[in-house]
Amino acid sequence: AARRAGAGPSFVPVPWSAARWLFLIRLLGVPGTSHLLSAATSRLLVNYQEPYRSQILDYLFKPNFGASLHILKVEIGGDGQSTDGTEPSHMHYANDENYFRGYEWWLMKEAKKRNPKIKLIGLPWTFPAWIGKGENWPYDYPDVTAYYIVSWILGAKQYHDLDIDYVGVSKMKSPVRSYSSNYIFKYHYLKLTLNFKEYLIIASDRLWEPISFVLLLDSELRGVVDVIGAHYPGTKTVPNALLTKKKLWSSEDYSTFNDEVGAGCWARILNQNYVNGNMTSTIAWNLVASYYEELPFGRCGLMTAQEPWSGHYKVEAPIWITAHTTQFTQPGWSYLQVDGHLEGGGSFVALTDGLGNITIIIETMTHNRSQCIRPPLPHFSVTPQRATFYLKGSFYMVETLQVWHSRLGFESGNSSLFQQLHPVWKGSFSLDLNMNEVYTLTTLKTGQKCGYPEPPPPQPFPSNYKDDFNIRNPPFSEAPNFADQTGVFEYFINASDPGDHVFTLRQVVVQRPITWASDADQTISLIGNFQWVNMTVTCDIYIEKQRDGGVFIAGRVDNGGIYVRRTKGVFFWVFADGTYRVTGDLAGEEILMKGLSGVRDNAWHTLTLNIQGTSTSGLLNGYPLWENVTISEPSNGWAAIGTRSFEFAQFDNFHVEAS
Repeated sequence: AARRAGAGPSFVPVPWSAARWLFLIRLLGVPGTSHLLSAATSRLLVNYQEPYRSQILDYLFKPNFGASLHILKVEIGGDGQSTDGTEPSHMHYANDENYFRGYEWWLMKEAKKRNPKIKLIGLPWTFPAWIGKGENWPYDYPDVTAYYIVSWILGAKQYHDLDIDYVGVSKMKSPVRSYSSNYIFKYHYLKLTLNFKEYLIIASDRLWEPISFVLLLDSELRGVVDVIGAHYPGTKTVPNALLTKKKLWSSEDYSTFNDEVGAGCWARILNQNYVNGNMTSTIAWNLVASYYEELPFGRCGLMTAQEPWSGHYKVEAPIWITAHTTQFTQPGWSYLQVDGHLEGGGSFVALTDGLGNITIIIETMTHNRSQCIRPPLPHFSVTPQRATFYLKGSFYMVETLQVWHSRLGFESGNSSLFQQLHPVWKGSFSLDLNMNEVYTLTTLKTGQKCGYPEPPPPQPFPSNYKDDFNIRNPPFSEAPNFADQTGVFEYFINASDPGDHVFTLRQVVVQRPITWASDADQTISLIGNFQWVNMTVTCDIYIEKQRDGGVFIAGRVDNGGIYVRRTKGVFFWVFADGTYRVTGDLAGEEILMKGLSGVRDNAWHTLTLNIQGTSTSGLLNGYPLWENVTISEPSNGWAAIGTRSFEFAQFDNFHVEAS
């Protein structure tokens, strides 16, 4: 219990009602994890050299070190655009299985290595085309979809010794079709058949409705779903979700630039998702900003690690805001029933392990300093205040509470993050709360603000960069620093090639995936520095698709992620019918030059694209093919490679010189 100064007793248990139902489990608390994280944007992290890569992972996952994460949520790669790139599927097609593609397996193992108790969640953002059998919808054939997801869970265990704890239904969205109950049932029964009883289902893992309403009507389905998850709930839930008596999670949230305002957003929703909405877990998208910053939602991770070529990374303020909760609670702790609103604005939550430990987290974030990217934040005010807390009942005998404090210094630019203060004594304590502060008061004495020496200083992407892809046993399926935006580009071995192209990079997605975002009609992988203006891009190319196949190299590429369809730049295309084109966009609609090239499929050719100022030229096999084409925009951008359609094609000996 607690008392605001001059206000009389005010923090009391919430009354029982249908609209405000809380589970009566252990000290009238709501069990659940107090903090979750999601990974879908760690593309560049895997390319960091040691010791910097391990340092970044320690800040994220090592207990009582930095963020000390409780749960890691990863994308079940589906070959499609999932916000800032594509992640490869474990099954590109029905008769194809490979459980070593992508970086999520590695990331989960690194998390488990640091914290064996960390919980793992998988969620499919997209699906390979074969799941829908021609439709852009993954639930018309629930047997197929359930088999696909269960195969991923089996592969995690068989090949990586990873136990997946939860699986979300899907991030797919449709204005006219709700989530398929048949799929949830199929998945449930299949997991029972395979003795997967310990794996729990999160539904719909996007919206509160219609899943909450359906669960109230369908008792059998209600018995199958374990957690209701919603994305960006704005700290609010809906009456139907409360009436289901299910665990409620904010299963995707935050999505905000990781400056101090982002830290304020994160501090506020970590508390208020429970205070306002009874949500016992909050998942931040995304784990670490380890993708090119100019892609959509740049630097929206809890920390920044987007320069593997230099080793530079930055431990941002949201890491230490996270630590206020995660270093002093664990999955299975219970939220105590208190009205967590402070009279002067802000909130607090109290959690216990049921064994005598208690942790209280207080935040006083102001409106303008804690706005998340979505949803819109209604106006509220926060003022300096004095709050007095009384420990009663089973906590009356607690002798001391450790105190940790953060202050976000917006005006001064001098924040104080995760500092240990003097303990407070048993019975009661008073705090003078200023605006934009976070306090943790806890019986636990294990908290630490650890760190490493400063990493190397930031450096731009190398202006002279080469990759010949000559690696027989690559640690990852993708080549370093290439960021696939549509399609999947994988290391490939030409077993029958007697020459210089035994080891190549191959685009392997041959049908449009099932996506919620819009993949382009052309596949494309980006690389380099978005600020590049003048550049020469050279690459050996091999068209595999007969008659209408084609590939391109490009420079000054200005877009990616969920906006990839609108991408502009300078694109040098060659096609299997012996023609070429130069276009100002990925879609190929703005034609700057075209003609005959003599290029054919199933033969290696070398393309060179030279961009200098407002002029561009192209070479084929070292000889000029076109020149003096005038370009006006974009004025800068990445280099890129790609294909005309979803088709097999190979690339080798990539080289870019830029300025």
